[in-house]
Amino acid sequence: MGQVSVRVNGYSHTIGCKDGEEGHVLDLVAQIEDKVRLIRAMGGQFSESRMLLHVALLLADEVGDLRGEMRRPGTHAAAGPTTAPAASPDPQLAERLARIAERIEGIAQTLDRP
Repeated sequence: MGQVSVRVNGYSHTIGCKDGEEGHVLDLVAQIEDKVRLIRAMGGQFSESRMLLHVALLLADEVGDLRGEMRRPGTHAAAGPTTAPAASPDPQLAERLARIAERIEGIAQTLDRP
């Protein structure tokens, strides 16, 4: 099993992953860190768990928007309106989103431990 050392909001974390998924985890962490910077730019003081809650909400909102686009006839999430029929939901995408959610929950749980 692989492990990746990452830094989110100034805190170091070790994340377990399947061998070969280390780069993917780093990409996910970069997206999370982008959201952290966005929230910090808004001002205010947040605990680590509250910060991750806001990050998770922003990411969930984006996922919801993408799902809505995928369901809308005549659109394609990446390219905008098309004349081709809408693609059916991708089961691999659902699995990836579930794994991402599990990882976020795992990080939040480790932050809540004393």
